[in-house]
Amino acid sequence: MSYTPSMTNLIQEFARLPGIGEKTAARLAFHVLRADRAMADGLAAALQALKEQTRLCTVCNGLTETDPCPICDDPRRLDTSICVVEGPADLIAVERSKGHRGRYHVLHGALAPLDGIGPEDLQIASLLERLRGDRVGEVIIATNPTVEGEATALYLAKLIKPLGVTVSRIAHGIPMGGDVEYADVVTLGRALDGRREM
Repeated sequence: MSYTPSMTNLIQEFARLPGIGEKTAARLAFHVLRADRAMADGLAAALQALKEQTRLCTVCNGLTETDPCPICDDPRRLDTSICVVEGPADLIAVERSKGHRGRYHVLHGALAPLDGIGPEDLQIASLLERLRGDRVGEVIIATNPTVEGEATALYLAKLIKPLGVTVSRIAHGIPMGGDVEYADVVTLGRALDGRREM
């Protein structure tokens, strides 16, 4: 016995999502099948609304349903600081920390020459355009602490510093609640390099 055609189709669609294998996709499909009609209708409506209403902000490239996005449109935000992140999820994470009261810029990726991702594939030109005025005094680079993220940070610093804008990098180190003895040597080295006076 096999799945019905509609069930097979749903499993295949779920399996196309990142991190979802065939077994998990089948579990999700069975969950939708067992749930009441309202749940399935709500899921379908949410997916359709996402595709129809969510777009990129023309200023920061973050996700929005209005243009510019609420952060870019907020007059209380600092115009003198831009935090550069790899993706919209990173913007949300930094914003939830409440540690940045300035503006953002989403690159939509990181430099990865082996994967064919170069500067022209990222939102770097629009970032440089935003820096051409005299309002921005600091760019905080918050790319991931990966080889690609580090390469992107170095590349951006090389482009931005000649514009007279201060470039800083988020600190890397041991997370709150972590143990020094279990930290890898690179993380521990970064934590020591990023130490500050108390």
